[in-house]
Amino acid sequence: MKRMERRGKLVIVTGIPGVGKTTVLNSAMNYCKEFGIEVKYINYGDLMFEEALSRGLVSNRDEIRKLSIKDQIDLQLNAANKISEIAKDKNVILDTHMFIRTNSGYMAGIPAWIAEILMPNSIVLIEANPEEISKRRRKDANVRIREDDSPEKIYEHQLIGRAGAASLAILTGCTVLILENKEGAYDELGRIIALLFKG
Repeated sequence: MKRMERRGKLVIVTGIPGVGKTTVLNSAMNYCKEFGIEVKYINYGDLMFEEALSRGLVSNRDEIRKLSIKDQIDLQLNAANKISEIAKDKNVILDTHMFIRTNSGYMAGIPAWIAEILMPNSIVLIEANPEEISKRRRKDANVRIREDDSPEKIYEHQLIGRAGAASLAILTGCTVLILENKEGAYDELGRIIALLFKG
């Protein structure tokens, strides 16, 4: 689907585990309501998980990244086609990861064939200080199965995310916005994301 055929905007928001993306996105959705902008929130991983669960491939969401690359690609394509249909008539915030760490290395969360289906208007990268992310992951350990990376590995993951977003901007013509989620900054970042639907 070409972006020009859509009535709304599709904004992809990414960030590595522990960056605080969920908190920022909750704020963005609140601002969208406040500004009178209708936006549908979609979590890419939720769509993949629902499909993987229905196929008996996983028992919890964190197991998806341990599936074979072939299975993960198939789940990505299935979800992308569903999102593309929804995005025809609606503004969409798509919550996903630019890269997923797998046993075989980093796997693109939005490879070229997915980007060409989605044709986003903007990609927003939520980043934070690697030391802060490391602390958040430890605090979160009893709720989610998180990667226990060193700050160096966290920095590497964020850097490869920037490279991926830049590549997709070249491929699709979308914009890339990098927002730093410092302690207490989530509300302002949410406002900035909501304003992408006004401009």
